[in-house]
Amino acid sequence: MINTLAISNYRSLFNLVIPFGKLNVITGENASGKSNLYKALRLLSETAQGGVINSLAREGGLNSTFWAGPENITKGMRKGEAEIQGGPKQKAARLRLGFSGDDFGYSISLGLPPPGNLGPTAFALDPEIKRECIWAGNAFRPASLLVDRSGPIVKIRSKRSWEVIAQHTSNFESIFSQAVDPTKAPEIVAMKEKIRSWRFYDHFRSDSEAPARLPQLGTRTPVLHHDGRDLAAALQTIIEIGDVAALDEAITDAFPGASLSISVQQDGRFNVNLRQEGLLRPLSGSELSDGTLRYLLWVAALLTPRPPPLMVLNEPETSLHPDLLPALARLIIRAAKNTQVWVISHANRLIAALEDSEECCSLQLDKCLGQTQLVGQGMLDEPLWLWPDKNK
Repeated sequence: MINTLAISNYRSLFNLVIPFGKLNVITGENASGKSNLYKALRLLSETAQGGVINSLAREGGLNSTFWAGPENITKGMRKGEAEIQGGPKQKAARLRLGFSGDDFGYSISLGLPPPGNLGPTAFALDPEIKRECIWAGNAFRPASLLVDRSGPIVKIRSKRSWEVIAQHTSNFESIFSQAVDPTKAPEIVAMKEKIRSWRFYDHFRSDSEAPARLPQLGTRTPVLHHDGRDLAAALQTIIEIGDVAALDEAITDAFPGASLSISVQQDGRFNVNLRQEGLLRPLSGSELSDGTLRYLLWVAALLTPRPPPLMVLNEPETSLHPDLLPALARLIIRAAKNTQVWVISHANRLIAALEDSEECCSLQLDKCLGQTQLVGQGMLDEPLWLWPDKNK
């Protein structure tokens, strides 16, 4: 489980360190930084997929993601007594992302290459990975460092000394792409697999041409695809090897008297069928309302027979009728017993229902002088966090 997430110099997240629990609800006004927090976590997950540099390029490049405010915000600026203005940069610009749990922690630092150091190249604006670290425990300490990548050199701790396992690491690729040796560096392999198993669900399609509405060739599907294309197969997998009682309960909780079944055509294509009270025949996926289809997608995602260590739901209330939100909340609370869940939401009814759970950690974001902050977090409330390269 992620206990702490730290982000520095990413858009409005100038310096944010957030504690997390088993079930987390992230709220805030529009433009408070919720989307930036979600994007930062997605970016962090891309390190294990080999796509962090490409993800930054899709956001307009590293320069466009940097904090746009002054390097130091003085007390006078906060009180409105001094004009908000910048000055000469005292430190190199770095985008830093990191997290920690009870077992391991990880951080990555990205920056632009020094001018003129690359020779003739068309990729002079490509970000470079300056530092990557894996440490033992919930907070970084030099003594707890297990893997240290600085520039092209990757070294691992071997008893009381360090062993260099790579000297020419590409500056545009993570250690998860280049230094994966299960014998020499099992910590890298373990961290890579942990990050790769995170799941993100964001705005399922429900239009008339959405794949979830149409019959699809079915295979065993313990993990719903992020766009919901294999909905019928995922639901049938829950029926056969998952918690079918929880599935039935989730359906009747939202639609009293309803029952779900999956029909299989002769060519192996699966289709969703929902029989509702008062109807003589079940409704197929193409006939379901947008809200009903989206609810079934959340059922398939949250009742997965293969729970991940982390599941992130971005605005799951989209297209759902308010009366469905309490049922969705109960479904999320059930899922949080087996996996860590983050919910980013605007819906007051969903938020209130989730906050009724004893496990819920409610996090409200606000923005002051363009900087995203956690409401109510003082200096003594912030989790312990140290960046390995904080002075560079």
